[in-house]
Amino acid sequence: MTQVCIRRIATATPPHDVHAGFLAYAARLVQDDRTRTLLRHMTQRSGIKHRYSFIQVDGTKESGSLDGHALFGAAGYPGTARRMGIFEQYAPQLLRATLDRLNLTIEERARIGHVIVTCCTGLYAPGLDFAAIDHLGLDPDTDRTMVGFMGCYAAINGLKIARHIVRSQPEQSVLMVNLELCSLHLQETHDLEQILAFVLFADGCAASLIEASDRGFALDEFRAVQIPNTRELIRWRIGDLGFDMELSSRVPQELRKALCEQNGNGSRRIDTDVDLWAVHPGGRAILDAVGAGLDLEQHALDASRAVLSDFGNMSSATVMFVLEQLISTSKRGQRGCAMSFGPGLTAETMNFHVV
Repeated sequence: MTQVCIRRIATATPPHDVHAGFLAYAARLVQDDRTRTLLRHMTQRSGIKHRYSFIQVDGTKESGSLDGHALFGAAGYPGTARRMGIFEQYAPQLLRATLDRLNLTIEERARIGHVIVTCCTGLYAPGLDFAAIDHLGLDPDTDRTMVGFMGCYAAINGLKIARHIVRSQPEQSVLMVNLELCSLHLQETHDLEQILAFVLFADGCAASLIEASDRGFALDEFRAVQIPNTRELIRWRIGDLGFDMELSSRVPQELRKALCEQNGNGSRRIDTDVDLWAVHPGGRAILDAVGAGLDLEQHALDASRAVLSDFGNMSSATVMFVLEQLISTSKRGQRGCAMSFGPGLTAETMNFHVV
């Protein structure tokens, strides 16, 4: 059986660190001092220090507006078409910056036979798959697959597809791109739970080279763990004023409960006999729930917590940021598990080992 590996990962973010500015802006959205104090307390405990966006946030404006290419102002928030126009303008810029960091050689570019793109925050056609092919000078007939609207676990599904492709055509490699501009979908709201959801999300992109190799992270096994009776906890729909996110505060407790559950033979549903954990940092409460549910040592999720602190939740790109950290420090023979969560409520998992 062909051994398929993540050979290399590169990441990039937009230029503007918006976290502090957005917190100041968010405080102006709430209606009373008690709620404002609660917001401040919860954001201090979020574990996030930086988030990046193409939108320049100025939370100190007396008008209560943001400077986001005239997107979010006192006169009202933009419609979906305007937001998608901004996506089409800036997403290719972030894509090109990330691909440049991947440092593909001429020989590596020639072997790429398939481009996979995951995204749930913007869409247009011809889209990012064509932009990647053009920027790298790949064969115009390169195969393309878009994995759309799957949310934070899309990268795991993209890797699953890549493994199937390389196994069927070992002489070819796969380029995977995970790009999200979550900040484009800020909604006008005074609801604390909704505001706290916006405090998590940010923009970022990852690009990966997946091929038959004896170096990198070897992709061993994929598994989807769907949690019953939780379909309503995460919802992502296209609305008239951008994409509408519903993220319940029940998600961490349901994840913890599900990860504690055992199979019929008495073993855990998720194998914990691994050395490396690349858990999607959907938020501090999510990581705490995973750590408790799987009874992990405190340091096991250090890479995930570092990515959360430095970048926030970038939806599908985020787990690849964690894997990028691990791939540079891992040792041959170590076993790992990557895990992301999203609508369903579902945990998508990938077991790997270092070669």
